[in-house]
Amino acid sequence: MSNARPTSRRIVAVVPAYNEVEAIGRVVDEIRAADPRLDVVVVDDASPDDTARVARAHGATVLSLPFNVGIGGAVQTGFRYALAHGYDLAVRLDGDGQHDAREIPKLLEPVERGDADFVIGSRFVEARGSYRPPFARRMGIRLFARVVSVLGGQRVTDTTSGFVALDRIGIDLFAREYPHDYPEVEATLVALKSGLRLAHVQVETRERESGASSITFVRSVYYIVKVMLALLVSSLRRYPRLQGTSR
Repeated sequence: MSNARPTSRRIVAVVPAYNEVEAIGRVVDEIRAADPRLDVVVVDDASPDDTARVARAHGATVLSLPFNVGIGGAVQTGFRYALAHGYDLAVRLDGDGQHDAREIPKLLEPVERGDADFVIGSRFVEARGSYRPPFARRMGIRLFARVVSVLGGQRVTDTTSGFVALDRIGIDLFAREYPHDYPEVEATLVALKSGLRLAHVQVETRERESGASSITFVRSVYYIVKVMLALLVSSLRRYPRLQGTSR
């Protein structure tokens, strides 16, 4: 039996970007090389540099936001575009070059088999993973995974990954319900409480190609406290249980 992807399925790669002029061209090229059938949509979050121009020059569709809305708003803009334009599947990865686009087929596989609606590219499925974050961030990641696992009723290994794949059900959910401030952790809980079937695949994270992370030790502690409060609020909300034709 052939494992080839049905040609009728339309797939989009959503790439949020802010001041990534040095990396975005290579990111777009890597996505197109990983699977030429993917449409690449770069959501430029009002970058003052030439991120939008470079992304467009490398063949991406660019959605230029009129003002900076943050990572959550940029990602949701991409999902709204995917929903409005009838895409069946979506992959989200960051514009800084940390995610290896060659791993996109690995993320899409459980969705295409109909085994999952939402796939997280996790850095912690296997103990041999190479990702070694600073102490405060590592503790935060572990704490979030445990809390979301308890609140969502399913084991989660990585709630801060920005490398995910979604089917039409997931696109529809995140086009309507997507947190805007440090969104990945809360979005995972939203997905589980909405009934999306979650899967994890092991991925590796590369060093940033340009720029530097803005998350210092102090900000890591602040981030942990803020996200825990957001998870508490989300756990008290009622979300409609989604049903899809893939079930």
